[in-house]
Amino acid sequence: MKRARLWLARSVLPLAMGCSTLAFGSSIEELQASGHLRIDSALTPSERIVPGQKVTLTLEIATDRWFTGGTRIGLPEVPGLVILQTEQFASNASETRNGQPWVIQRWSLDVFPQRAGEFTIGPIALQLQVNAGEADDVKGEGHSPSRHFSVAIPDSLTQIDQWVAAPAFSVRQNFDRALDDLSVGDAFEQEIVFEASDVLAMMLPTYAIEQQPGLRAYPAPPVLDNSVNRGQTLASHRIHISYVVEKAGQYVLPARDYFWWNTQNTELEILSLPETRIDVIGVKPSQKNATTTMRLTPQQLLTRLVSLMILATTVRMAWIYLPRLPMARAAALLSNLILRWQTLRKPALATRLNPGSNAED
Repeated sequence: MKRARLWLARSVLPLAMGCSTLAFGSSIEELQASGHLRIDSALTPSERIVPGQKVTLTLEIATDRWFTGGTRIGLPEVPGLVILQTEQFASNASETRNGQPWVIQRWSLDVFPQRAGEFTIGPIALQLQVNAGEADDVKGEGHSPSRHFSVAIPDSLTQIDQWVAAPAFSVRQNFDRALDDLSVGDAFEQEIVFEASDVLAMMLPTYAIEQQPGLRAYPAPPVLDNSVNRGQTLASHRIHISYVVEKAGQYVLPARDYFWWNTQNTELEILSLPETRIDVIGVKPSQKNATTTMRLTPQQLLTRLVSLMILATTVRMAWIYLPRLPMARAAALLSNLILRWQTLRKPALATRLNPGSNAED
């Protein structure tokens, strides 16, 4: 009897374990076929999509076992679509289905259509690792179902070349100084900032710079930034332009209009930068170049008066006595008088602390 029970245990237990393993499956395909692994996908929104609008492709992977390894997603390439994985981690959840607990991974992909038309996102390859009961973990490749959607241009956008399709969009500008007191040679800086949600920075508008004679513009390289906050993509495009005034006159930075397709209410809105007028006067007088009246002290006046008297006396003596002297002696006397005159004109103190060096006081 004991031998029969032992034989039964040795025979039935492996068979039961084999049936359990077979029930779960030994590959990702078998797990899907047996209903222990499900892969689904969904598009949000699924209709009334315009070019440039973000569409979220959600991949849902669910199993009544558990995941034993990371999931890798192979991004497909579809002409006319930009598909990005901006979030590196899945949203994990659990729920009860038919009385059985299931664990769920939800992955989000950002899809940006670049034109109008019909698009199909084919099966996306997913590298998975799932527990399969008493057997070893199952590794393999699963695939999400294909999704099809349409992109169209509304009537209000048919005459517009560029727009921003987003739930939020803003544009602003500012200057680093007041523009009502500028002179030739002055400089100022203009900053233009575009910001939007659920778009990429490269899809935001640019700012066309118009060179004007007399007002030179020097644009800096634009600064593009993309960030993700709680699943929402935020983008900004910053433009800095330095201006140098070369001529007096009146200048105008023209008003600019930017078109926004509000995806929340599916309506067209227009955002504008106002016109900016700049009045430039002539060159301001500087203290260094301005002509100022020099006032002499009494001591300086006395010194100059004495110098003039000595000069007059020297000229008178030269006029009287030089013709009566021999040529060589007259020349020596004239040279001596000039030397003394130069000595009298020198200041009492050196103009530099170290006259023999190049260091100024």
